[in-house]
Amino acid sequence: MERPLRIGIIGVDISHAVEFTKLLNDPSLEYHVPGGRVMVAYPGGSPDFEKSWSRLPGFQKELAGTYGVRIVSSPEEVAENCDAVLLLSVDGRVHLEQLRRIAPFGKPVFVDKPFAVCSEDAMAMSRLSETFSFPLMSCSALRYSEALTNVLQNTEHGAIIGADFYGPLEIQPTQPGFFWYGIHTAEMLYRTLGTGCRYVKTTTNADHDQVVGVWADGRVGTIRGNRKGNKTFGGLIHGEKSTQFVDIAAYAKPLYASLLERVMTMFTAGKSDIAAVETQEIIRFLESANESRETGKEVAL
Repeated sequence: MERPLRIGIIGVDISHAVEFTKLLNDPSLEYHVPGGRVMVAYPGGSPDFEKSWSRLPGFQKELAGTYGVRIVSSPEEVAENCDAVLLLSVDGRVHLEQLRRIAPFGKPVFVDKPFAVCSEDAMAMSRLSETFSFPLMSCSALRYSEALTNVLQNTEHGAIIGADFYGPLEIQPTQPGFFWYGIHTAEMLYRTLGTGCRYVKTTTNADHDQVVGVWADGRVGTIRGNRKGNKTFGGLIHGEKSTQFVDIAAYAKPLYASLLERVMTMFTAGKSDIAAVETQEIIRFLESANESRETGKEVAL
């Protein structure tokens, strides 16, 4: 048998650090993801982001105490001691700098959502991947949910002519507007429609936001964010023959397991199934939606 990949984590200030480690390191789990083991981690943390500094100590203690993950003092030390990197820092603002520090090692990297919180950073991160020739992947776990995957594989409903997705949309001051939770619905929308959005218009009030995007071929896609009411994710995919409901909660398989299976494929095959231009367009989509949210005007991507 081949030796499992040694996986390193950068940023343990997010529950994903523990959940990913659990799925990778514990073969007794029903949805265990084989092929790699988390061995080393750098804590990271953002002192001006409450959801980072307040949770980091507990997650770090669990990683070290329960799963035997070695805690190190720098991103570089993680890259030196692993075969592949999970860059999980909860604060999208720090992703570019952390990636810049490990890029020269040439290890494959998965960057957790949000990839970046501005287009400039997103493009700089993609350039690092090209310059140092390492595979780079980023997405929300909602992109690979079993519900969405199964609907997209059903071709009986004809060509897709549009889609509408919804989910919770908490606003975090350090992660502007849609970047904190809007990334989830945007990822589902882009997996469904692909690239090519030309402009967006956002409608907002105290409880809800809705973004309408128009694609170059005339298809319309929307994302709805709710701060009031239920906190579920889902959507409608409109085909030429009929419309299908995407019920995220209808499947037992954890979202993180479905995501990690794709990440492990990228780590071993050396290529992401998400093109860099799509990841960059998603960031620009959210950036444009934020601008429209502030101005009330239609914004071109």
